[in-house]
Amino acid sequence: MSPQSQSKSPSPSSAQPPAEPEPKPSPPGTTDDARTTDDTRTTSDVGLSIVVPAYNEEHRLRPTLDAIRAHLDADPERWGGWELIVVDDGSTDETARVAREAAAEEPRIHVITSPRNRGKGHAVRSGVLASYGRRVLLTDADLATPIEELDHLDKLLAADDVCAAIGSRAHPDSRIDVHQWRGREWLGRAGNRLIRLAAVPGIHDTQCGFKLFDGDRARTAFAASQLDGWAIDVEILRHFQRAGWPVVEAPVNWSHRSGSKVRPLDYGRVLGELLRLRLRTARATRLPAQATTGAETAPRAAARRTHLLVALLFCVASFVLYQNLWQDLDRGYLADAGQDQNQWEWFFAVTADNVTNLRNPLFTTLQGHPDGVNLMANTVMLGLSVPLAPVTLLLGPTVTWAIVLTFGLAATAFAWYWLLARWTVAHRGAAVLGAAVAAFAPPMISHGNAHPNFLVLFMIPVILDRALRLCEGRAVVRDGVLLGLFATYQIFLGEEPLLLAAMGMLLFAGCYALLDRDAARRCWRPLLQGLGWALAVCLPLVAFPLGWQFFGPQSYSDVMHGANTFNSPRAFVEFAGRSLFGTDATADPLAMNRTEQNAFYGWPLLVLALVVVVQLWRRTLVRALALTAAGAALLSFGKDVHVPFTDLSFPGPWALLGKAPLFEAVIESRTALICAPLFGMLVALAVDRLSDASARSFRTAGLVAVAAALLPVVPTPYPVRERAEVPAFITEGLYRTYLGPGESLAIVPLPNPGSADALYWQSSTELDFPIAGGYFNGPWGPDDVGIYGVAPTHTSALLDDVRGSGDVPDIGPAEREQARVDLASWKAGVVVLPPQDNEEALQTAVERLLGRPGQWVGGVLVWDLDPPGAPRP
Repeated sequence: MSPQSQSKSPSPSSAQPPAEPEPKPSPPGTTDDARTTDDTRTTSDVGLSIVVPAYNEEHRLRPTLDAIRAHLDADPERWGGWELIVVDDGSTDETARVAREAAAEEPRIHVITSPRNRGKGHAVRSGVLASYGRRVLLTDADLATPIEELDHLDKLLAADDVCAAIGSRAHPDSRIDVHQWRGREWLGRAGNRLIRLAAVPGIHDTQCGFKLFDGDRARTAFAASQLDGWAIDVEILRHFQRAGWPVVEAPVNWSHRSGSKVRPLDYGRVLGELLRLRLRTARATRLPAQATTGAETAPRAAARRTHLLVALLFCVASFVLYQNLWQDLDRGYLADAGQDQNQWEWFFAVTADNVTNLRNPLFTTLQGHPDGVNLMANTVMLGLSVPLAPVTLLLGPTVTWAIVLTFGLAATAFAWYWLLARWTVAHRGAAVLGAAVAAFAPPMISHGNAHPNFLVLFMIPVILDRALRLCEGRAVVRDGVLLGLFATYQIFLGEEPLLLAAMGMLLFAGCYALLDRDAARRCWRPLLQGLGWALAVCLPLVAFPLGWQFFGPQSYSDVMHGANTFNSPRAFVEFAGRSLFGTDATADPLAMNRTEQNAFYGWPLLVLALVVVVQLWRRTLVRALALTAAGAALLSFGKDVHVPFTDLSFPGPWALLGKAPLFEAVIESRTALICAPLFGMLVALAVDRLSDASARSFRTAGLVAVAAALLPVVPTPYPVRERAEVPAFITEGLYRTYLGPGESLAIVPLPNPGSADALYWQSSTELDFPIAGGYFNGPWGPDDVGIYGVAPTHTSALLDDVRGSGDVPDIGPAEREQARVDLASWKAGVVVLPPQDNEEALQTAVERLLGRPGQWVGGVLVWDLDPPGAPRP
């Protein structure tokens, strides 16, 4: 963007502040601000004020102050009188002492101190309101933008119609000498895009810490500001835009400085502060009537702003949940993910690699070598992993993983909000709360540990919307075609969630038809016609991928999920481990694992839902929702419904349904996920009803009751552990010496669903070596039953037992011969033993199986399987 491309007129959608600045407000006089110098200056004496906010900058502050002084003193006639204001924002180190020492040497340096940390916004506001300069420069304490850039900004500000010149790293002429970590750069670009859409259209970089303002206008804007955090820059620039004071972006030289106080979570906090800013001004903002034909109406524009605010709200909530992951993308690993994070990052990486090299995205031999993996028969989410392939290639699969989880959850919540606001409730707040229940319900948060295919469900509300439109019968062909396209895309996001959604829709439709037969008679014909069109569109598009999935190489039937795949009725009334009132000790015994806590809605939410059903029972919609939730819960109890605290049980409906094709591979406890949007709809209906209540006391009491029921299941941030480092044997490419064409790494023990760090070895490097074993769904036995990982062999089972027990069994000629056969079937070129539990026992076992000791290479023990003198690649 060129310096003059910023709009010089206020936005027509906002109320107009005064076109001219108000008189300079008095310096801050609150008790937590203390000046170390007296105020004898006037605006006629000071041509330039430089404000430097500082928090724990004892090592970087003095060089910054010296550099600024040297630059200003080098051309004293140009700048005339100047002042340098350091605002110590409650530092816990020696920042204040360093600032005072500099002020003692130079009377034009002034210091403002705060006894506690209040945030960048409060610090900058204090400094600007204490300034007297005809121009005010804001610069960070690290001087990432050198002070010499002031000259360029000053020339731009000299133009008659320019009121602010701000440094912009996004400007095409800017030069970045030292880049940030690429994930932080991506976050910055994404954050600025959201900021531009939400608050300051046209400004591409609001957060660069180098801005020059007209002094009086800056003091007016900061006096009106309220934000204390990082979003103060946005609030001020928004004030300038709304006042019609032109802002230009200027190219700068910029270098990242280590020790930055900005953390990944702070991008989410900026969005939260922006939400506060928009909520504060939303009621005062009105669109003038549009005179031109086809111009956007005020209600539609207001609705779009509301939608944007809701989207930002859900993004902030999602960022808060995943804050620990974003803070350490290099080493962070979701603590309750088991081995699934390794698996999903591998899925993203191998898909990006297949797409880049124009290989079949439905198959690979990088795992389970040499047989390979049927990727379509695994949850690779091609609908996201393919379009996000550039992100994976540029920033790595961990960033893609974090993006999919964070923004996928927010998108799902927004989609439920959109559906509820369109079809169910009139009050937008009710739609927001209902959508939050649907997307952030405890079972959904459980899957957010490791199963994005069950978390990222933004297409399900879109599919529901199109089905409801078909019932209206207005545009059957169009809606049927779109439904087919939407279903096709959902298949490439997750087939099992689509199947569960279809189950829920069928249950709901059946219940509603029984309760309102007139509505059923009106809807069945256009609905069936639309479904016919949907199938006609969808089936040709998915025929080949689904054919590959069910009949291609490494396809399988059914899946062996193990025991405890059903829900206990007790689980519905307990709290999940990640719920505010929940504990792992209570939840763990009632679920398969922490990613399958599919029924932990908690008794307060169930009581609330029951009360809503009783109060609104006359509404057909409420009765249909209640019956659907009851049916889904009953299905989730499995083949036999166990009566809690007794040995009694009775046959459940899953005994019949679970034997049907497709359903045989479904974990029955997951049918309880259907209840999440149903409970969300009931909550939304309750809040919508309360919002219309005439008695204020009744309305308040009802909303308090809703809040009390939801508070116990509010999710808490996901915990993160530090993942193990990839050995130098992999990162330095030393393995290439040991692998011939078509050979694989045989890692001891073979990677499996319980230990899959080797997948991270692949996904975090170049994916140019295959491994034996792995973590995926593949066939086993003569019936090709689906299992997790490769079919076990004698050697792999032996090594698994050694790792688990630490005991080395007797190993004789038969075991050594079997090991030779197994290694040949894996086409192994080298055996690798990384550091791990019971490492000495494993080393002894491998030495006995191979008849020789290994060698330490790059942090791992290595046994070269090629004969001496064999040619190397």
